[in-house]
Amino acid sequence: MVRMDSVLIAMSGGVDSSVAAWKMKQTGAECRGATMNLFDRGQTVCPSQPCSPPETAGNAAADAMAVAQKLGIPFHVFHFQEEFKRHVIERFVQTYLEGKTPNPCVYCNRFLKFGQLFVRAKELGADVMATGHYARIEHDAASNRFLLKKAADETKDQSYVLYTMTQEQLSRTRFPLGMLRKSEVRQIAAECGFANAGKQESQDLCFVPGGDYAGFIEQYTNRQSPPGNFVNKAGKVLGQHKGLIRYTVGQRKGLGIAAPAPYYVCGHNVTENTVILGSEEDLCVKTLTAADINLIPFAAITGTLRVMAKVRYRQKGDRATVIQTGANELRVEFDEPQKGVAEGQAVVLYDGDCVIGGGTIVSVSANQ
Repeated sequence: MVRMDSVLIAMSGGVDSSVAAWKMKQTGAECRGATMNLFDRGQTVCPSQPCSPPETAGNAAADAMAVAQKLGIPFHVFHFQEEFKRHVIERFVQTYLEGKTPNPCVYCNRFLKFGQLFVRAKELGADVMATGHYARIEHDAASNRFLLKKAADETKDQSYVLYTMTQEQLSRTRFPLGMLRKSEVRQIAAECGFANAGKQESQDLCFVPGGDYAGFIEQYTNRQSPPGNFVNKAGKVLGQHKGLIRYTVGQRKGLGIAAPAPYYVCGHNVTENTVILGSEEDLCVKTLTAADINLIPFAAITGTLRVMAKVRYRQKGDRATVIQTGANELRVEFDEPQKGVAEGQAVVLYDGDCVIGGGTIVSVSANQ
C-alpha cells in the first residue's frame, strides 16, 4: 500500500464523509478536507432557461467546513462546475435522449471524485485520498493488485458505483467506513458533536431535485419531448405517450392504458418516437453486452468466468457466465432471465465480495 503521511478527504457535508475525516485524523496522518463545488450558489445548470435550482454546494461546503474546523484540519473548496456539466449532466441528458437509462453516480465517481479531485489531491502533495464510501480496498500479494470489495454493511455497500476505479486510484484511496455500519457512523458523529449527525440522506440526484428527470431535460435542452405512440412488439398502436424521456425500461405505472393485464415499458424506438410495451415476460433478458469495461483483479478475462452480476445498484446479484469478447467488451449470460435490464446502465460483476469489474450495457437479448 502507498504510505499515508498525508491525506485529502473528500467532504460532502454529510455524516459519512465527516466521520471518514474523523477516522483519518485518528491515524495521525496530515489531513486536509475538500469539497467539490459543482454548482455556483443560485446558478442553474440549464444553459437555455431557468430550471428549478438544484441544491448548491454552498450549504454542503459550509457543513463540511464546520466539521473540518472542529477537527482542526485545513479545508479547500474546488470548483468543478464545467467538468461536472460536461461529464455528468450532459451524459445524463444525452443518454435519456437516446432512449437509454443513464447512471450519473458512476459518471461522477469516475470523472469527478476519482478524476478531477484525485488529480488535485496529488497536486497538493497528498499521498492518498479518502472518501466516505461504504466499500473496502485490499492488496492481494499473490497478484500484486489492489482489490475492490463490498462493505461489511451490505445494506450500504457502494461498490457497484465504484467499479471504474483503476489500480492507481485503488492504491491511493482509503475508505475508512468500509467496516462500519451506518448506525455506528451516526453514533460516532454524535459523540464527536458533529451538527450533521442526524442529517438525512437525499434520494434525489443532486442536480434534479424532486426527481423530475423529464422536466429537467426539457429545460436543459430548451426542447419539449414530443408525444408519440405506445406500440406493442409487433408495432400495433396501443395509445399515446407524453414524451419518450418520461418512460424507462421496466416501468409499469403512469402509462395510462387500460388493459386486462399490466403493460410494461420494454424499450424505445427513438427514430419512430415510440415506446414499446409488453408483458412482464417480455421484459426478460437472458444475455447482455457491455462496453467501456474496467477489470480490477486482472487485466483481462480468459475463457469463461462464473460471477454474480448486478444490473442495478440495490440488486443482490444473479448468477451468470461472462466472456470477454473484445478488448473493451463483455458478454454476460444469466442462468435465469432477468427483468428490466436497461441499456445505458452498468453491469457489475462479483466473485463473492470482490468486484471483478463491469461496463455499460449496450445491448440486451432474450436469447442466448
